[in-house]
Amino acid sequence: MADPRGDPGAPTEGVPAMTDTSPGEARETSGATTGGLLRYVRSVAGEDAVGRVLERAGVPYTAGQLENQAIWWSYETRIRLFEAATEVVGDPRLMFRVGAAAMQTGLAHSIVILLRAMGTPRQVFRQLPRAVAKFSTTSTMEIVESGATSATIRFTLHPGFEHSWLDCIYAQGLLTTVPTVFGLPAAEIEHDECESDGAPSCLYRLTWDRRNRFPGRRRDRRAQNLELTALRGQLRTLQSASTELVGSDDVDTALERIIARAAEAVLAPAYLLAVEGPAGGAPLVHSAGLDPAEVPELAAALLAGEDLGPHAVAVEVASARRSHGRLAAIYPTSEGVMGDEAALLAAYAGHAAAALDLIIALEGARQEADRAGALLSLAHELSAATDSCAVTAVVSEALPRIVGCTSAGLLMWDAASGSLQTHSSVGLSDEGADLLQMTMLRAEDVPELVGMLTDREPRIISSATSSPALQELLRGIGTEDVVAVPLLADTTFLGVATAGWGAGEAPRTLDGDVLARLRGVGDQAATALQKARLLTTVRHQATHDALTGLPNRTLFLERLESALPDAAEGAHLGVLFCDLNQFKQVNDTLGHAAGDELLRQVSARLRAAVRPADTVGRLSGDEFAIILPGLVDPGDARSLADRVSGCFAESFRLDGIEVTVGTSVGVTVHDPASDGTAEQLLREADAAMYRHKEGGRGTVRAGA
Repeated sequence: MADPRGDPGAPTEGVPAMTDTSPGEARETSGATTGGLLRYVRSVAGEDAVGRVLERAGVPYTAGQLENQAIWWSYETRIRLFEAATEVVGDPRLMFRVGAAAMQTGLAHSIVILLRAMGTPRQVFRQLPRAVAKFSTTSTMEIVESGATSATIRFTLHPGFEHSWLDCIYAQGLLTTVPTVFGLPAAEIEHDECESDGAPSCLYRLTWDRRNRFPGRRRDRRAQNLELTALRGQLRTLQSASTELVGSDDVDTALERIIARAAEAVLAPAYLLAVEGPAGGAPLVHSAGLDPAEVPELAAALLAGEDLGPHAVAVEVASARRSHGRLAAIYPTSEGVMGDEAALLAAYAGHAAAALDLIIALEGARQEADRAGALLSLAHELSAATDSCAVTAVVSEALPRIVGCTSAGLLMWDAASGSLQTHSSVGLSDEGADLLQMTMLRAEDVPELVGMLTDREPRIISSATSSPALQELLRGIGTEDVVAVPLLADTTFLGVATAGWGAGEAPRTLDGDVLARLRGVGDQAATALQKARLLTTVRHQATHDALTGLPNRTLFLERLESALPDAAEGAHLGVLFCDLNQFKQVNDTLGHAAGDELLRQVSARLRAAVRPADTVGRLSGDEFAIILPGLVDPGDARSLADRVSGCFAESFRLDGIEVTVGTSVGVTVHDPASDGTAEQLLREADAAMYRHKEGGRGTVRAGA
């Protein structure tokens, strides 16, 4: 075990610290000690005196924090409070009186009950070193001699701590109270050897009477009242713990409260709680007072039911419905374990288990409601998605909410290259998303993909056991476990929907609810992709010429209209309008099939002749038009028109016959200062083409 002094209050990575743990404080002194001090000061000097003590001590904590038995403090804080209280009250023997009054000022109820159960002062003194370990980790107590009416005790402060006389007289006062637990007068104490005077240890000699000066009945009543008060306090604490735990809003909050309440029930410098993940995920671990480096190994051992050793008290956190995990109070040595503390800790663990049952059930119901809402939202969003990119983005965003994964993505199948390519992803780092976007998963490199193409069944993939190509990809994007389902349109393979988890994040089983949910989302995605592809086809058919694949008149005018606002000096907008000469003769002599083939060849030549940013459209019959954006000079439009005319210099081959076809071309350039429309600009180019046709072949005519 690590020394509890070594920054034990710090949270372990991925493990929330106790919410009640004071920041930056070593766990060396129980809150039972600091709380007893403040309660005594309040009783003899009032609430204002408590405030003055805190101010004089210079501690940045409230009285409520310092009186909380679940919180541990440093030895330095303890001594500063002792010194401040002595000065504020003005009584050099104050700390002796605080120790002597410990039984009446709220010493841990469990300790009082345990001491009473031992039967005699002699038995208590024999077990006192164990009790001391529950309040402080800075000193060692040794029973030198223990008799029926006397005891000799040695206290030794651990190296690294400076002995305080106030701490010494506090211990003296505390030791004198032992006989009072049994209705006897307080013990007398002699202290001749003290570390403050240079002795290696403090030596205390105590004597007490076997009989009380009060009659037996009165003596027994005093002792019974002390025990009854402790029992009542214990019951109130247990009831309060039950109410508080049931009132927790989430599992993490409940686990933190379990640790805090356990610290009130069984005083110990360290605690560890490990429970199974509510949804089958990684265990949830909360700790206090332990070296963060030791927590994972100890938590695994605790959860596996292993014995943590004689220095630990471990109990099951179990209800009638299920076992959640285990809770342990841990001491530096076995000296801290005292009496039947397991039964007391188990009482709190039982309340904790009932609370966890309720919280997990409520969280399950909330998750189901959230997932149902996410599914409904997905259906609405998919109904509004009009293209494949929108569908894949919507599905990727919805998957973590519906499946509970940490990352998700949709990869679409490209039959031409025989590979999967990422269309959308969420939950990855920027580097991971970029890597996934650039990766093509080819069937010949990924056996899992070949299997999916063959049987159309989902795959559960682990980075540890997958094929080399997938291993490299999964490690690169920081994902360890993946569930992948095929997207199918009847028997057509469209792609893959994936849900992924990082190391230790995945539920224990992925082939049950997780797979079912992913299948459901995959089915919706496949349907939406089919619809999007159909809409894309219909849209294309509505806006493109079926014969040549060029934009039709409607789409051409839309693009021309959208180009008008960008037209300016140095970025002129031109339009070419051309029709074919002798096209009717081709149709009449060679047939309509030859005419259609001529139009397809003309379309190909025009697209090859223009710039990448230009738009070629077939308006009707043998009429074509071209949008020329970004012209540096209006004269550039005429140069492009000449290039278009040059496309017809070479004859066309139709059904093995060489056919020469000419063209008439009209060109116009938009005036940025005018408010002309796309229709007007096209009419001007059309008029210029007719002037060309009427004026003779071979000359390009410009519009006015």
